[in-house]
Amino acid sequence: MSITVIAFDADDTLWVNEPYFRETETKFCSLLEDYLPHHTVAKELFKTEIQNLSLYGYGVKGFMLSMIETALRISNNTAGTAVVEKAIQYGKDLLEKPIELLEGVEEVLNLLKKRYRLVVATKGDLLDQERKLKKSGLEHYFHHIEIMSDKQETDYKKLIRHLDIQPDELMMVGNSLKSDIMPVLNIGGHAVHVPYHITWEHEQVEHRIEHRNFRQVQHIKEILPFLLP
Repeated sequence: MSITVIAFDADDTLWVNEPYFRETETKFCSLLEDYLPHHTVAKELFKTEIQNLSLYGYGVKGFMLSMIETALRISNNTAGTAVVEKAIQYGKDLLEKPIELLEGVEEVLNLLKKRYRLVVATKGDLLDQERKLKKSGLEHYFHHIEIMSDKQETDYKKLIRHLDIQPDELMMVGNSLKSDIMPVLNIGGHAVHVPYHITWEHEQVEHRIEHRNFRQVQHIKEILPFLLP
C-alpha cells in the first residue's frame, strides 16, 4: 500500500458521541409525551433534523434548534416557554458532556504517528468539535485537523489537495459507511470501517462493499497489523 496519511473520524471512532444524543432524544420525547407517543415524537424530530441539515449542518446546535422547532410544531405552538427552555438546556448539557475515549484509541495513535501523518477528518459544528478535540487530550497526535460541513467526495478531494497527496495515499478510518468509507473509496482512497454499536439513522446504509481498498475490523486496534511492519 502507498498510504502516507491516515485520517480518523472523531465522533464514535475516537470518542463516544451518539449515545449522548440518544439519551437527550429520550428526555425530549418524554417532555412531549402529553402531545404524542414517544416513538412519534422521535420520528418528528428526525424529520425536522433532516429538513434543517442544509441550513444548520451537523452538530449539537442544529439539534437543539430542531428540538425547539419540533416541540412547537407538534404542540401547535402551545408548548410553553418551559419546554423551550428545557430543550435549550438539553443542548447545553450535550455541549458539556465529558469526552470518553474509545478503548485502544490512544495506543493506536501513538504507534501510527511514528510512521504516518495522522489527520482528524470529522463533520459537525466547528467550535464544538474543536472543544472536544482539545478536551480529549489527543490533539498532539495529529498533523492536521479538518472539520467539514459535510463528508462528500468533494470534501475529501479538498482535503487531499490541502495535504498535497494522491488519493491512494489516504486511508480513512471511521464508523460510518455513508460518510467515512464510500466517498473515500469512490475517489481512489483506502478506507477502514470500524462499526460502532449505535449509528444515527441518517448515517445508516444497507450496502455491501466489495472493493480492493476496503477493510472492516471490529476494533480499532485491528488496523495495526496491516499498517505497521
